[in-house]
Amino acid sequence: MKKRVVITGLGPVTPIGIGKEGFWDSLISGRSGAKNIDFETVDMDQYNSKIACSIENFSLTDFIERSKDSKYLGRTSQFAIAGAKLALEDAGFTLEPVIVERGPKSYVIKDENSSNVGVILGVGSQNMDLCEKSFYRFIKSNGPSRVSPFALPHAQICAVAVNVTVKFGIKGGAFNVSTACASSNHAIIQAYKQILSGDEKVIVTGGADACITPFVFGGFVALNAMSTRNDEPRKASRPFDRDRDGFVMGEGAGIIILEELEHALERGAKIYCEMTGYGATSDAYHITVPDPGGEMQARAMQDAMRRAGAAPEEIDYINAHGTSTALNDPVETTAIKNALGKHAYNVPISSTKSMAGHLIGGSGGIEAIATALMFERKKIHPTINLDHPAEGCDLDYVPNEPREKTITKAISNSFGFGGQNASILFERYE
Repeated sequence: MKKRVVITGLGPVTPIGIGKEGFWDSLISGRSGAKNIDFETVDMDQYNSKIACSIENFSLTDFIERSKDSKYLGRTSQFAIAGAKLALEDAGFTLEPVIVERGPKSYVIKDENSSNVGVILGVGSQNMDLCEKSFYRFIKSNGPSRVSPFALPHAQICAVAVNVTVKFGIKGGAFNVSTACASSNHAIIQAYKQILSGDEKVIVTGGADACITPFVFGGFVALNAMSTRNDEPRKASRPFDRDRDGFVMGEGAGIIILEELEHALERGAKIYCEMTGYGATSDAYHITVPDPGGEMQARAMQDAMRRAGAAPEEIDYINAHGTSTALNDPVETTAIKNALGKHAYNVPISSTKSMAGHLIGGSGGIEAIATALMFERKKIHPTINLDHPAEGCDLDYVPNEPREKTITKAISNSFGFGGQNASILFERYE
């Protein structure tokens, strides 16, 4: 009998709410997390964009006890650990604190074989706060004398998944996937395939990123990719709107628990929805610009439907990549039309990024959480700041107000730099 895979736990750590209730309240209320930011170490006059969806007053000790290694953790790792704890607890796992010999205070998942659990996370960048701080110290001292010996191990992309395994005693397969803005969706796809193959029963997946740092933020400023609506931060992220002028960067983590269905049923887990299909393609076109025809974005959605055995007419919601950029919005719209045909005009579509901003590698994770909650609560969150649809953007983007709807089949899109496309298909669990 073919294995089935379901979502049983949600762990959002976002600029508009930490934990599923706070996150949901902001989504359904249309609340933006955008605000003005300031980098104390650089001249902000060089930045034409001065807004982001940052998470204020975040402390890892609100989720786990302080340990000797806490001070070495990068912000991306911290977000991922917090999101993993929220997701594991939401999935009904009991976490027992333990002291690891010669190591930090950690947790074990009670009544669960640690090798049955894996960690596959999407991270678009890495712990860039550590990289930038360490490089600054290296340059200032003209060598490595002031650089921490823990800086390099904790700065690596793989450190994010590793730190989650260490904190929760997880001994199954663990690694990170890095495909820019599509990282979370690619991680979820890999987790899905790994459960189907029988390698693990439970996988902590989704993604995290913390790119609101002087260099990474400055790099996107140099690309002229971000909004410069500095006087109206909450109105800056405007997916599919005529007056959009770029995306708003966010940070945080969207961690979900993917679980083999029989395993979930045996332990009486709550099931949000089922994952039944995926598509992953490449534009092979340009390092930053999507293929204007949207051919391979459409193919990703079509492959997801084919693998799920779903017809285009059965799709009744799409969580769009929806970045609020001149390049992405019309291309994604074209791709949806190509994938769904005439039915595209009947499908409600919304952009989580209109409120939470663009979490880069973490975006697909929080968008999977948003979609799972919409299945459960029978409401579609809006795309805010959509007042005048842009040319080429003529579909139903659920502007500004939430909508009552029972969703049966939904697609969540993530499209990254380099033309890396990943679409996931979720279904109401029956």
